[in-house]
Amino acid sequence: MTTHRDPTWRTALSGAQILFVAFGATVLVPLLTGLNPSLALLGAGVGTLIFQVCTKRRVPIYLGSSFAFIAPVIYSVQTWGMPATLGALACASFFYYVAAALVKWRGVGLIHRLLPPVVIGPVVMVIGLGLAQVAVDMASGKAGGQQVVPYGTAIAIAAISLAATMLTAIRARGLLKLVPILVGVAVGYGASLAAGIVDFAKVSDAAWLAVPQFGTPQFNLAAILFMIPVAIAPIVEHVGGVLAIGSVVGKDFTAEPGLHRTLLGDGLAVNVVGLFGGPPVTTYGEVTGAVMLTRNFNPVVMTWAAGFAIIMAFVGKFGALLQTIPMPVMGGIMVLLFGSIAGIGLKTLMDAKVDLMNPRNLCIISVTLVTGIGGLGVSIGNFSLQGISLCGVLAVLLNLILPAAPRTAGEPDTAAVDNLV
Repeated sequence: MTTHRDPTWRTALSGAQILFVAFGATVLVPLLTGLNPSLALLGAGVGTLIFQVCTKRRVPIYLGSSFAFIAPVIYSVQTWGMPATLGALACASFFYYVAAALVKWRGVGLIHRLLPPVVIGPVVMVIGLGLAQVAVDMASGKAGGQQVVPYGTAIAIAAISLAATMLTAIRARGLLKLVPILVGVAVGYGASLAAGIVDFAKVSDAAWLAVPQFGTPQFNLAAILFMIPVAIAPIVEHVGGVLAIGSVVGKDFTAEPGLHRTLLGDGLAVNVVGLFGGPPVTTYGEVTGAVMLTRNFNPVVMTWAAGFAIIMAFVGKFGALLQTIPMPVMGGIMVLLFGSIAGIGLKTLMDAKVDLMNPRNLCIISVTLVTGIGGLGVSIGNFSLQGISLCGVLAVLLNLILPAAPRTAGEPDTAAVDNLV
């Protein structure tokens, strides 16, 4: 661990490096969902500072845009519109506050009992696969049912972006390995320039310095009820992120400053960022990787990264340039991104050695996957749950109420599946 005090310029440089590592993922979320990328940078900066205040600036964590909300935001915007979606995102912090209170009251064990791998795994898989068609449409150059980019050109650019991202993730070394999305966007953007499908009109019209256009959230009960359960997955991701950075630094941050404080900080950040129109934020694993690589554990580095993100949010031409990235570039990366999220859900089940021959586990996983991916909805008056929110609630409830299945002595494991099928 770094014991001496680094010069300010070196700490600032380390902060810029952290922002570089987190940059691609931070701006990818708004570019995919229609949110403002400048507000995403502002939200990441403000959210990180809020987190640092709540944790007494003891945890070297950077908050960036959460991938878990991509599919829900796309669906919510299509269903209820952008203002209602922003209000729902601000309310997604509700579960963070509940989780923080439960951890303060009963310890982290209660969270693990309420949200075991058999619940989290399929919910994360649904988040990844729920809007797979959106990724395919964007990679194909389609928007709103219309072919806005010639099919052949779109597929070629999407393939180039996808290949660059995959090769960087697999073959790159050092810091470059931490920014595969950034590399994929850069290579795809270059291919788009060569194909002549980049429109720079927005960049020419934008001012060098400009206040980002803030969102105007509205509070629609149906949208809020849809979005709140989505926070289950980021909360579990948060716990994993805090444990991971603790193992890198060699400190137990769940004890000091305490997991309840880190959850509170993350929840407040989600709340504030949603109110001014940015995407929800979460702990970034790639930043933990950068901390492990550089061995600089000073939380002040994250303060500098947050400051740089806030400054960049007010560079109008930069925000406009981000919005010139063609749709097929994003579509190619979404193909990998959505599949990767689903893969994380599968890995959650595998790492926990969840027994899929156990009829109880199979019931929970099966119902969660089919109701989530199928988009099942339930409405009672003005109360409505559908898709990801419904499957998340069902997974938690089924885990609480389904009894453990007794196994007959000598009965083969395959009998459980045979009985269901």
